[in-house]
Amino acid sequence: MAASLELSKLSVGQVAERFRADMIPIGNMFSYFCASFPLSDEDVKEYLQEPIASLPPAVAARLPKILILLVPYLERSNAKEKISKGEFISIEKPPESRLSWNTQLQVDDQEVLVFALKDQEVAEYHYRFYRVLATLLVDRCTEEEFANFSGLLREELSADVHGEVDEDSWQLKQMVLRRQALTRKGTKVFHDYARQSFVDTFTLYLHGICCDIDVETGPRQLPSRFLRRRLQVLNSMFPAPDGYAVFPEDLKK
Repeated sequence: MAASLELSKLSVGQVAERFRADMIPIGNMFSYFCASFPLSDEDVKEYLQEPIASLPPAVAARLPKILILLVPYLERSNAKEKISKGEFISIEKPPESRLSWNTQLQVDDQEVLVFALKDQEVAEYHYRFYRVLATLLVDRCTEEEFANFSGLLREELSADVHGEVDEDSWQLKQMVLRRQALTRKGTKVFHDYARQSFVDTFTLYLHGICCDIDVETGPRQLPSRFLRRRLQVLNSMFPAPDGYAVFPEDLKK
């Protein structure tokens, strides 16, 4: 049920502390509270149960305990606001320049993920949800796992493979390409690119397990055969749960 208290101008931290004891568990690792509009059973299924159920077991096992807070809008603070820096809750839609869709903070040993729901499509929410989880996971990968993925990127760079999965990794790839002599070394530039490419690719991987999504074609998009190879490597490290398909041929099994 949505919170009946006045939320406007409360910081994300204040709201997280206020409703922490009211979180509703979903399995052992996730809990949620909706401080936005009332969630129907179908909403709970679409926003929470299905995205969580589709997580590979090896991913869920590495994540910390996660509290999901659903709010109407998130607004970025500025220097004139007499509250802590960061985001705060808003009932009314903020100006575009201050509108934020998600944020996170750590409370003790738990990660609090905050998502604004109003004026956001479910598909966009799913994307942002999985992107946060991918960011949490990349720092929990073993050296071998990260090295395997980084090796793929080095092979792509050596073969002059164009494109990337998302805008952030595309921009960092351009920085690497401007310093091609260093791509085979463990430079910070390459590490930053490899980390972001992992996050972007893993976001797509998780989103694709949960939902039937299409990869948009475009001049910056990684060619499909190389994207498939990345997804195969991720699937070997973090297999999809039983009953979920990653590739078209999996549907026949």
